[in-house]
Amino acid sequence: MSTWPPADAEPFALEGTPFQRGLAQAAAGRAACDAVRRVTADRLTEAETKGLLTTRAGQFLDAQMAFARSSCMPELEELSGVAEGFGIPVDRLFAALHLGILHDLSAVPDGLSDGCSAWAVDGGKDGPIVVKNRDFSGAHSGIQRVFRHEGPDLAQGPMFCLGSLGSPGAYSSGMNGAGLAIVDTQIGTHRHRPGWLRYFLMTRLLSQFASVADAVRFIRAQPHVGGGSLVMADAQGDVAAIELGTTAVAVEMAPRVCRTNHFTSTMLALETLTDPVSTIEDTSHDRRAFLDRTVPGAEWSAQRAARLMATHRGDASQAGPLCQHPDAGGTRTISSVVYCCASRLMYACLDNPCTGPWHLMRL
Repeated sequence: MSTWPPADAEPFALEGTPFQRGLAQAAAGRAACDAVRRVTADRLTEAETKGLLTTRAGQFLDAQMAFARSSCMPELEELSGVAEGFGIPVDRLFAALHLGILHDLSAVPDGLSDGCSAWAVDGGKDGPIVVKNRDFSGAHSGIQRVFRHEGPDLAQGPMFCLGSLGSPGAYSSGMNGAGLAIVDTQIGTHRHRPGWLRYFLMTRLLSQFASVADAVRFIRAQPHVGGGSLVMADAQGDVAAIELGTTAVAVEMAPRVCRTNHFTSTMLALETLTDPVSTIEDTSHDRRAFLDRTVPGAEWSAQRAARLMATHRGDASQAGPLCQHPDAGGTRTISSVVYCCASRLMYACLDNPCTGPWHLMRL
């Protein structure tokens, strides 16, 4: 891991209305814009080849768009700005955001590469922290960015979002001006219905709420498309992990929580949809077991958390492969982040955390 503490860095600034912030992503430059268009086209072409974009999928996307227009207009407006900025039809970009769900609906084993390891604790040397490694296709490694959003719709002030160019809001994680930090993990599920897409939900939570309690109340009251989990903490030290089903939302409130890529709550554990050819799912139980053994037994700081996320299988006895390097399908850890909720500091590595440089950003 690189020298600690990291040097200060500047995020990609996005200002204005949601549409204007989405549109402003295209200021990243021609090479980045070309990469976004190529990655999006490649993912959709691959989905078509694998039979994910069926008539049933189209009907589901139509229902999802209707729900978004009725319940998620700020988030949909941001997506529309992104689409215009990069010259991608908004319905194609909307479909790309739902590829994990379309994979579940198709039940076609395809080695889905979207995974994550996430955890949070209520205090320590740097106060409450939320931590995540993002595992995804290496094609996204060149378009990872930390965005700083500022606009009149953001009730809790500016917010950081770590994600990919060409994607809206909190596509992977974020923290707002009140110190609420949220990260997600991908979990396939047998059931989906029209409802909140996880990436739109995370953006709404960060834009409107200051506390875990308020975020959980909102989540409980909404319909969800299903799949995935959220891990969050706030500046006061409240911590939660939420598993998102269609028929149930499972909430764990505890001083320390961990999630990887399978449901573990009693009400949703049997809803996990497994992919027999996915390396992400193959390691999910090992990564979760390693976090469950490691996270409760230490006093955590941002530096110690970053060091943990650089762990490989074999680094220690029964170590889980939190830091993943390219496999046959191109899956790897493309970013790592530690949010310090009380101090509003963000430590981010846009690469494998074992070798990539870490950056410090101040909200």
